[in-house]
Amino acid sequence: MQVPKPTEADKARFRSLVPDAPGVEVKPMFGNLGGFVNGNMFMGLFGPEVGVKLAPAELDELRALPGTGPFGPPERPMAGWATLAPGQLGTLDGAAWIGRALSHVRTLPPKKPKG
Repeated sequence: MQVPKPTEADKARFRSLVPDAPGVEVKPMFGNLGGFVNGNMFMGLFGPEVGVKLAPAELDELRALPGTGPFGPPERPMAGWATLAPGQLGTLDGAAWIGRALSHVRTLPPKKPKG
């Protein structure tokens, strides 16, 4: 499985999309980046694509929009995730989906630090 590498511009765009909210941090993930809250990833970068983790009903709603799709490797997309359409990035619509992902993931139990 080939993991696409994001450009520095992709990484900068991703960081600009991450909400400035309590407990949110950006961490490297296999050469890409992830946005985390309470140790759980709510948004991710996979090559140039930005994906979000959503509740099932919201996931269906996002996937119904043109230009969205699965997130992660084509042969093994991540369950519970969808890629935002390129036209959504940097827009109020994209920010709203990222906010919904953050809200959803905040409801999950915090991950325990690896010891």
